[in-house]
Amino acid sequence: MSGFVEKPEPIEVPGLVHLHTGKVRDLYQNEAGDLVMVASDRLSAYDWVLPTEIPEKGRILTQLSLWWFDQLADLAPNHVLSTELPPGAPADWEGRTLICKSLRMVPVECVARGYLTGSGLVEYEQSRTVCGLALPEGLVDGSELPAPIFTPATKAAVGEHDENVSYEEVARQVGADTAAQLRQVTLAVYARARDIARERGIILADTKFEFGFDGEALVLADEVLTPDSSRFWPADAWQPGQAQPSYDKQFVRDWLTSAESGWDRKSEQPPPALPEHIVEATRAKYAEAYELLTGSTWS
Repeated sequence: MSGFVEKPEPIEVPGLVHLHTGKVRDLYQNEAGDLVMVASDRLSAYDWVLPTEIPEKGRILTQLSLWWFDQLADLAPNHVLSTELPPGAPADWEGRTLICKSLRMVPVECVARGYLTGSGLVEYEQSRTVCGLALPEGLVDGSELPAPIFTPATKAAVGEHDENVSYEEVARQVGADTAAQLRQVTLAVYARARDIARERGIILADTKFEFGFDGEALVLADEVLTPDSSRFWPADAWQPGQAQPSYDKQFVRDWLTSAESGWDRKSEQPPPALPEHIVEATRAKYAEAYELLTGSTWS
């Protein structure tokens, strides 16, 4: 059992129809048929949406995504139409709201990995493969791969795990041409982002993208290259063979599994509220990632 500890009630805004409450984002539709995405300050960990929010997180993710969309515009068009606040929307939506094209979404999480860790490491240790792709012997947690790989996953409902699948399974689900296009664009975008991050002293270990079709055009959607969708590691601390320090919610994961939290991850009980020092440390990491990547001060 998992999901929301406390699922929020959607905010009613004149002219907008609420469509969906996700782990982090609330999705609406305006009268023109465009999607209105609002990034909340909610945080998920271990398949639970936690009861404690991280102040400014939604704005940081939104502004970082917009910066990345600009860096990637020549490789992949994106779904953003406007950042203007819809009439009648609450002031708190400022900076965390995107008006987006309504796309025909591809039901695949497009994951690119340049380094071995996470679920990829688990599979590698069992079979020397990741999503069925054979990898050389001798790799450890944090090893750089010989070349980046496309390791797709099926998109899960809130409270359930995404499931890694083979490229062949993706081709079966969406067609060979679309699968090939997804792989090509995912790896091209990853390579561009990896190089940009590396110039700023950050390793982009892996990341996931979502795509949809606008007519025949494949379009980059949702968030992109944020600490919620990517593993960013400080390059000067990278040391294969161990867990790497990262710019994300690792503070939260570590606290939840510590004796201090009193929470048993294997139980069906929801996780507890986060203490203030964990909230502030997590917010600071998100802001630090934004500042290092963009070169701008978060304010």
